[in-house]
Amino acid sequence: MIDRVRLLAVARKELLQLRRDPRSLVFAFLLPVLLTLIFGAAISLDVRDIPFAVLDRDNSADSRELVEAFTASGYFRLLGAVDRPADADRMLRRGEARVILSIPPEYARDLASGRSPVVQALVDGSDANTATIAINYADAVTSGVASRVLLRGRTLTPVIRAEARVWYNESLESARTIVPGLVAVIMAIIAAMLTALTVAREWERGTMEQLAATPVSRSEVVLGKLLPYVVIGFIDLILVTLLGMFVFHVPLRGSVLLLAFAALLFILGMLGLGIFISAAVKSQLVATQVGLMATYLPTFLLSGFIFAIASMPLFLRVFSVIIPARYFVAITRGIFLKGVGLEVLWPPTVGLAVYALIAVTLAIKAFKKEIG
Repeated sequence: MIDRVRLLAVARKELLQLRRDPRSLVFAFLLPVLLTLIFGAAISLDVRDIPFAVLDRDNSADSRELVEAFTASGYFRLLGAVDRPADADRMLRRGEARVILSIPPEYARDLASGRSPVVQALVDGSDANTATIAINYADAVTSGVASRVLLRGRTLTPVIRAEARVWYNESLESARTIVPGLVAVIMAIIAAMLTALTVAREWERGTMEQLAATPVSRSEVVLGKLLPYVVIGFIDLILVTLLGMFVFHVPLRGSVLLLAFAALLFILGMLGLGIFISAAVKSQLVATQVGLMATYLPTFLLSGFIFAIASMPLFLRVFSVIIPARYFVAITRGIFLKGVGLEVLWPPTVGLAVYALIAVTLAIKAFKKEIG
């Protein structure tokens, strides 16, 4: 049976220790703000202004129209024209240009005769992501030019016209995808790193003997130590959410209460993991290192925050099932961007609840009041 008075006494003791440790307070409140601003501004999946050069061996009005279409698309930035293939190759090798648009000398003649001219796009593949996006952009631009030429020559109107509409992130801004997932990354790091020091600090400062002499149970110690960090976690959640909404203009379309409930489950799970690590290693230095390895890398790489889980190898997709941030990222994006509720998000919510229960239970089991 958990005694409320003893539980609150342990929580007050932990809060006093936090107040005497300004580094932990700076870590708890300043770091989330800095991480949100840095990650939100630095991590971008948008590809704009791809530098390209033109090897135009036709020099006709039609070839200039094609070059102007690339420039007007907003995706490409014209560096200039080159006269020889060797110059184009040199610009790609030096990284000056990402794309070389090579227009054949018979381009205008083929268009006039109704044949399809072959326009070559040489793309720097050293950055596979940018190269893939550049190829897709080039295909879209050339298709648009081809459609205009066809309509101009035959004065026809297309029978079927496709209109693509993007939902939930209409402007296709990376920040709207990054920031909701960033909430999970920051909270995972802060929660686990702070609590990874709690029990280890007791051992290193020699205060574990005093704690062992009290009638406080293991459950009361662990839950009492969790309470201040739950409050800190919610303050960090509010800070990151407000920064995302007002600095990066990320909409919050769903339920705030559901977001708070999911955040509580996620915070409890990460705090339980931190205390488990702290109780197992009994060293602040080692606890910090293990906590970082157990939270930051899995959360950043295997949660779907940056890389889509569906595109990962099978064994990584299976392993990601035990990563709690996977569920929280799905919840935050669903609430922020789509505005969906528990009727859609109940599977990841259940996953977070199971993880929180297991993590807190392991923390209680790992904590020992005995000296020796």
